[in-house]
Amino acid sequence: MLMFLPFESRRGRHVVTTDPARVDLDAAHAYLSRSYWAEAIPKALLAQAVANSLCFALLADDDRQLGLARVITDGATFAYLCDVYVLEEARGQGLGKWLIESVMAHPDLQGLRRFVLCTRDAHGLYAPFGFEPPKNPHVYMEIVRPDIYKTPIAG
Repeated sequence: MLMFLPFESRRGRHVVTTDPARVDLDAAHAYLSRSYWAEAIPKALLAQAVANSLCFALLADDDRQLGLARVITDGATFAYLCDVYVLEEARGQGLGKWLIESVMAHPDLQGLRRFVLCTRDAHGLYAPFGFEPPKNPHVYMEIVRPDIYKTPIAG
């Protein structure tokens, strides 16, 4: 298991932290299970994903979780940014941009050869941080199972 350097960033009444004890799994599940990319994800599966990732919790001053960003990484060459959200009621304050700034500033995510993400509708959020469409999309391959959480594979 990778051990990541602790990271915290404060802005006014808000904090972004990578302290795993401060990630509110119930809040993350409530949002992600209705998102287009993780719709119906079982809570136990999300718990496993969170436990094996570097998570950035966006918290209000009362410790209520307003957002999350999850990074899957080897800590050396590659990272995948996923499960990024800010609650609807907290949008329009620059918190999403700050959350991504915090991710990009984490010491363990510096010098990576490849940092990727997938988005259907937030290109404008990520582009200022250097994310762009693949230069060589023909080299990428994927297996996509969009309904896997709704109809799990029998086994």
